[in-house]
Amino acid sequence: MRKLAVVALVLGVLVSGVSLALENTPENRSKQVDRYFAATPPKEMFKDAAKHMAKNMPVARRKNFIDLMTNQLDISVLVKSMKAAMIKHFTADELKALADFYSSPMGKSAMKKFGVYMAEVMPAIQSEVRKAAINANRKMTSNAPKK
Repeated sequence: MRKLAVVALVLGVLVSGVSLALENTPENRSKQVDRYFAATPPKEMFKDAAKHMAKNMPVARRKNFIDLMTNQLDISVLVKSMKAAMIKHFTADELKALADFYSSPMGKSAMKKFGVYMAEVMPAIQSEVRKAAINANRKMTSNAPKK
């Protein structure tokens, strides 16, 4: 009798886990992206990142950079592209998990730090991209057929 109870419990847990999964449809993925964007509005992300990234620039260029990133970018085009890519590459359950996390106090706290984090690592990223481009250019030039 005890084995039967354990089997019933395990089956119950498995069945309840399956029923909690979202059907992985484009509609459900779209709804979850909307929840994610409600928790992490892209316009706010760009604004925050621009503000923090501008701190790494000469003072004379900061205002123009912030204006470019916050007023001149067509955020709606970026949001549309972001949403399409998220719907394409993530499952409904993955998007739900992202929306759930970024809606939570812990997720909101993490997002507030994201702009500062990006501003801190961006100079290193830019430096490494420049080095890689220079090295790739040198390699292509040295391997080019000589005339």
